[in-house]
Amino acid sequence: MQFIIYYIIIALIPIWAQVKVQRTFKKYAEVPNTTGMNGAEVARRILDENGLYNVKVVEHSGFLSDHYNPMTKTVNLSSSNYHGNSVAGAAVAAHEVGHAIQDKESYGPLRFRHSLVPVANISSNASWIFIIIGLLASQTFLLIGIVLMALGVLFQLVTLPVEFNASSRAMDQVVSLGIINNQEEHDARKVLNAAALTYVAAAAVAVLELLRLILIFTNRSDD
Repeated sequence: MQFIIYYIIIALIPIWAQVKVQRTFKKYAEVPNTTGMNGAEVARRILDENGLYNVKVVEHSGFLSDHYNPMTKTVNLSSSNYHGNSVAGAAVAAHEVGHAIQDKESYGPLRFRHSLVPVANISSNASWIFIIIGLLASQTFLLIGIVLMALGVLFQLVTLPVEFNASSRAMDQVVSLGIINNQEEHDARKVLNAAALTYVAAAAVAVLELLRLILIFTNRSDD
């Protein structure tokens, strides 16, 4: 019964976070910002103010698919944010530019996260293979799986300060440049805080799973 409750909880945490961010975004996607600037214009304005003339702003398909690509030096905005002039779109666009500013300044946690990408990709794919074998037959394989999973968890934990810092930079930029007013600042923070929940939820679930497996390994070792 305890395992059932546990799995229900770890299943509901990311679902709740996703529902929260979608509801918040949709609410403020219907609220126009007072400047009338669309997301592409907001991103371009902040980039230029920070001397990032080489970074392009491009439209990207998908809902909330917005991201910054450090390899191509592009701020990719989903169509609704690229063309729309909402408070939500301005907040998201500014957040992605926040990552571009981090990249320009060689922000430590961002660099560390980039260095972990290849390791995290391999460990996330391979960890459960070792874990399943380990749970069925071998403590050694279970330990290897736990170590690989820990590397993936580390990546998710490092992502948190990167995302929070990008949001902080975003708010500083849109306020100082007069892109949003005082009331819109409150609304924009709600959008960015809701988006951050998805990263917090993913990290929380990953940590819980890692701790559960460590407990299993420890109990088996004691036996």
